[in-house]
Amino acid sequence: MSYKYWLPDEQGNKQDFETDSNAIIIIGANGAGKSKLGAWIEQQDFEKVHRIAGQRNLNFNKNIPLKSYTEAENIVLCGNSIYEKSHQKGNRWGWHDNAHYTTTLLNDFEAVLAALIAKDNNQKTNFFDLCREAESLGNIKPNTPCTAFDQLHDIWHNVLPQRDLRISDAKFYADFTKEESLCSYSANEMSDGERAVLYLATQVLCLPENLIIIIDEPELHLHKSIMNRLWKSLERCRQDLLFIYITHDTQFASDHVQAEKIWIKEYDGVNWKFQKIDKEDLPEELLFEILGSRKNVLFVEGERNSYDTRLYTELYPDYHVVPCGSCTQVIARTKAFRVCSALHDCEVYGLIDRDFRSDYEIEKLKEDNIYTLQVAEVENLFAVEELVRFMANHMGKDSDEVFNSVKEYVIENRFSNQINGQVCESTVAQIKFKLSSAEISKKSETEAKDSLDAAFADIDYDAIKNEQESYYQDILSRKDYAETLKVFNAKSISSSIGNFFDINDKKYCERVISLLQGHNRDGIVSSIRPYLPHEIPR
Repeated sequence: MSYKYWLPDEQGNKQDFETDSNAIIIIGANGAGKSKLGAWIEQQDFEKVHRIAGQRNLNFNKNIPLKSYTEAENIVLCGNSIYEKSHQKGNRWGWHDNAHYTTTLLNDFEAVLAALIAKDNNQKTNFFDLCREAESLGNIKPNTPCTAFDQLHDIWHNVLPQRDLRISDAKFYADFTKEESLCSYSANEMSDGERAVLYLATQVLCLPENLIIIIDEPELHLHKSIMNRLWKSLERCRQDLLFIYITHDTQFASDHVQAEKIWIKEYDGVNWKFQKIDKEDLPEELLFEILGSRKNVLFVEGERNSYDTRLYTELYPDYHVVPCGSCTQVIARTKAFRVCSALHDCEVYGLIDRDFRSDYEIEKLKEDNIYTLQVAEVENLFAVEELVRFMANHMGKDSDEVFNSVKEYVIENRFSNQINGQVCESTVAQIKFKLSSAEISKKSETEAKDSLDAAFADIDYDAIKNEQESYYQDILSRKDYAETLKVFNAKSISSSIGNFFDINDKKYCERVISLLQGHNRDGIVSSIRPYLPHEIPR
């Protein structure tokens, strides 16, 4: 099937579109005019569009007042029981006097439930009439149909399998088995999440055919584990409807794999600018997260709660800091997001540890906005001289005494004892980089072999190792502390110097982060700043 919908152009004029998917997700940050956009789409064709606003009352009485399907349907669709075209949709959004398109509280739960009951009863009555007619004619009776409540029951069971849904005497109940006894409670006593599932599913199932249904904040009151199950079940059940979701939830957007996605790129209070998100070789959730942040992006190593991520978040407050795990992922994502710059208006940078990289490799990475620290690993930032002295002064200690003790420990006790291993790792890193520089992709077999042969010919293991050994020994002989932190890859340094400040070793980094988040922020930042790449604006 194909589905038609419309969006405003940059001048606010209606533009028609067509899609093969019955789900469209419009995503934007807070303040991007999402709810106003939903109201605008609805206003272009009140007959064709049904909108479920973000403001919705999920309370209802235990006894549902029964109505005819037509009467209940009119309340759901139009806000009044008698549909009057002259009033467009009647009282639903308070359009009689002043327009409250996005702030009116929907209070139609009982009407929605009544519409489902009436639709279910009509289907059963029609089936009974067909059976009676077949019986009178001596024909085979028709098969039992799947009624509106059967559909609701199946969707409910798919989303909330630990509960069963039941209707009895115009009352809805939730049942579950506990310790071999049947426990039951009225639907109006359900949790917020259960009532949200009941309300949204019933809204969709009681609608007439071939509408556009707009759902503002489809994630409201729903746990992430059930959100997509609910909407995908409803999309499968009502393939005649076009679902348009308006949300800021990046996970909902990315998990809805088959849906067409549109990003609200800009909103000036009157008009919108859109960007369709085509399938790219990028993680969708990450892309939407970045689009919604409206900040420049800094890809870093580490995990969400690691020291490096927490440190970078404080050091670069004007950036959306995205932890990527490994340096390989930082490099790959920075390159990928720079290539798809048409999708976003932000600057994208990568920040990685220096590790064992050569100056040549570091310069090559800069071509792709990927920069390195002036220390071997981010953990070494916690041990730089300026910060050690700042922390000593803050704790009322002699900064010279503390720094000299830390320096001696790092150089004499750690670096000198591990220098041979560091030289070997550095040598291997230089060789790997030379091999990775060989151009073998998109080449003929002969060209690829020649490129590899040239790379191997350029590798002299002994010469590389001797060069690295001389470099490391020179740093050690000069007892150059800054250069030691620049080349010494040992993550545990920062977690082993707390004792020099008379605190627990493992508490030292936490103390630095805590001060960075408080009134001592400027002192911490100025201590670390010399070791950050100046190419990334701050």
